[in-house]
Amino acid sequence: QVQLVESGGGLVQAGGSLRLSCAAAGRAFSNYVMGWFRQAPGKEREFVIGISGGGETTKYDDTVKGRFTISRDNAKNTVYMRMNTLKPEDTAMYYCAAAYRRQIPTVQNLYGYWGQGIQVTVSS
Repeated sequence: QVQLVESGGGLVQAGGSLRLSCAAAGRAFSNYVMGWFRQAPGKEREFVIGISGGGETTKYDDTVKGRFTISRDNAKNTVYMRMNTLKPEDTAMYYCAAAYRRQIPTVQNLYGYWGQGIQVTVSS
């Protein structure tokens, strides 16, 4: 069982930055791929970014490539997403998710554990 809690969201102006954190409670955090998804009002939840259990591999959606980065500290059971050059279209509820897999899935059904989500709002 893995419990996930996101933090760091809020309101920011376009062009600004935020860092989201996701703290995990549970065993063997390094065995889990960690991903971030987002869901804007009226839209499907979509994959944003992910990182392998050891942190060697990352995967990005094209919409955030070059602007968002992901990292993890397995000693602290925490994954981070740094969001730079934010745009109004980045406004969404952001969810942290964990998958007990070796490769990074982009499909939400392959993630077994989810945080409650945190709001990010980017004003123009």
